[in-house]
Amino acid sequence: MKGRTHVPQDRGCLVGIIFFILGLGTLLPWNFFMTASMYFQRRLNTTQSRNGTAVVQKEYYFNNWMTLLSQLPLLLFTLLNSFLYQRISGAVRIAGSLVFILLLFILTAILVKVPMEEDRFFSVTMATIWFINSFGAVLQGSLFGLVGMLPQRYSAIFMSGQGLAGTFAAIAMLLAIASDAESESAALGYFITPCFGTLLTLFSYLLLPRLKFAQFYLDRSKQYEADTTDGLLKESGTVENGKLNGHANGLVSNGGAKSSGAEEKEVGSGSDKAQQAFLCLDQPGAGQEKASVKQVFGKIWVMAFCVTFVFTVTLSVFPAVTVDVKTSYPGNWERYFISVCCFLIFNIHDWLGRTVTTWLRWPAKESKLFPALVVSRVVFIPLLMLCNVQKRYFLPVYFPHDAAFTVIMMLFSISSGYFVCLSMSYAPQLVEPKDAETAGALMTFFLALGLSIGAALSFLLRALV
Repeated sequence: MKGRTHVPQDRGCLVGIIFFILGLGTLLPWNFFMTASMYFQRRLNTTQSRNGTAVVQKEYYFNNWMTLLSQLPLLLFTLLNSFLYQRISGAVRIAGSLVFILLLFILTAILVKVPMEEDRFFSVTMATIWFINSFGAVLQGSLFGLVGMLPQRYSAIFMSGQGLAGTFAAIAMLLAIASDAESESAALGYFITPCFGTLLTLFSYLLLPRLKFAQFYLDRSKQYEADTTDGLLKESGTVENGKLNGHANGLVSNGGAKSSGAEEKEVGSGSDKAQQAFLCLDQPGAGQEKASVKQVFGKIWVMAFCVTFVFTVTLSVFPAVTVDVKTSYPGNWERYFISVCCFLIFNIHDWLGRTVTTWLRWPAKESKLFPALVVSRVVFIPLLMLCNVQKRYFLPVYFPHDAAFTVIMMLFSISSGYFVCLSMSYAPQLVEPKDAETAGALMTFFLALGLSIGAALSFLLRALV
């Protein structure tokens, strides 16, 4: 149709696949790092024989320090990413973070075969955890901002990829339990796998700007820069200076559409044509500066609260409380119970909850029911605390059967993935496209805040069981 711009098609769903891989890549390395906990415990908490008597070396409390040193840099660097991202280009932040994450995992894989004194190994490992989460925070904030520039379903696809990363980790844990492989060989396999995963993520990101569909949407943010807009106006030659008078539905005004025959042609392939197509769209904010962080927060604070609250509830009991639930059927099943009913079920249903938002987005972002449903998830805290958690100190057991724990975990995890994904995908829609990256970075900060608060509360809630 003449006068109407046509958005390029996502041929073969390549852009969707790439964002799925990007989501997977942001959390796959850390999930595999977590599954190697037994390896770290073995190398740190060694037992030596002294004069025929076994002497246990000092306790490093690895899991406690790992949790603390993963959340603090995530919170800190996400905050810095929210305020300082304009100083460094998105390409440098994303590609650079992936390169450093890859190098850190290569280092960790090498150390598997390198004998090292326990104190030194502990220090190197803690430093690795700190830096890998620092780069991970920058990476996630930048990618949330990037995917916010595309249609909403791509945010859901991105977070679906993140959810599936945990499923891979849970399967890896089950395979490790089922196999008779020596722990050092298993750890080496764990750390080689995320190296390849990170490389795939990096190559996928580098391919993204070459796809016409992604190029069309990513070019939108540039239109809001006055100098870029002026340059594109000169290059396109299709719209007279000062006569950008399109409508929100993508139609050019009659006067503009008839100014030349070239203006009536549909947008074709290539970056110049994609930029030309965007000039025909309504751009009331063209030439304006990006809004301040405070202004953006004023528009997305409800979604920021929701993502913080969801992760506060989730991390307050998972895995600190749920990992201590015991099966009512002791025997061989006991070896697999937590891996299946806690980790695998959580990660699969968390991924399902994120994936459902690709087709179902209810309630709407303006609905007051949305934050109300998010707050209602607090009921899962007492429900899980009343399962067969051992050791217990104060509370009785109301749900001793494995089936009850499994059903509660299913509802707990699917609601977590669903509301997190909706919150993260709704936020960029509440601001102008030029502010989508700021909104994404802010939401990542509040996501990290929720993780930190939940992790801190988990110590108290576990003591109250």
